Amino acid sequence: MTLPKMIVFDYGNTLLCEPDWDLMRGVQGLLAYAEPAGEQLCLPALFSAFEKIFKDMGGIHHLGYELHAHQLLRLVCEYSGLELTISYARAETVFWDNLTPGALMPGADKMLDYINSRGIRSGVISNIALSGEALSIRLNRFLPQNRFEFVMASSDYAVCKPNRLLFETALKKAGLPAGEVWYCGDSLKADVGGASRVGIFPVWYDDRSVDEQPQSTKAEPECEHLHIHKWDELIAALEVL
Repeated sequence: MTLPKMIVFDYGNTLLCEPDWDLMRGVQGLLAYAEPAGEQLCLPALFSAFEKIFKDMGGIHHLGYELHAHQLLRLVCEYSGLELTISYARAETVFWDNLTPGALMPGADKMLDYINSRGIRSGVISNIALSGEALSIRLNRFLPQNRFEFVMASSDYAVCKPNRLLFETALKKAGLPAGEVWYCGDSLKADVGGASRVGIFPVWYDDRSVDEQPQSTKAEPECEHLHIHKWDELIAALEVL
């Protein structure tokens, strides 16, 4: 390992997590900015429409592609005869904030303070249907001290990690060779494997407090990597370097 000039992070279960996830609450949040285009809206029917369309369209993520929340929200609203009084850009934030309030991963703020103090640059690549703009708003709320040079949401690029195009695009944005960048994330396939394939050094952030899969069922990745369970371990590794 060599000291990185930049560390790029995953979002979910890495920097932030999404506890208390409730689709019904998300739908109810949208209804405050909606009016029926046809028949009077029925919350259970609208909720069923959300469930149906999200389930039908969610499978595309497993094929390596990502749909944008604006597309999904438009489809659900027009399918349900719902007219919003706000833009879809605003609607995705309203929906997401009601869906789950979000929470900081333990020590993420301290870790960012540390890399900022060392002059290590930072960015974000996330597999997420929300836009990079909405993701930036949430990151800035929980991590106001961040100095992320870019926040890349897969929905803005049509493809998901581990697609090498996302990692290579990040390197171009950073103006750095792969050997000078680390990538931190919780997914062995999307984050560790994806970063390693383009020559970025992967850090496997394996926080068992939010991971539903028991540690004993996981195999160590075959590529060179740093395996940590809390952000203090990343700080310690950087201190040694």
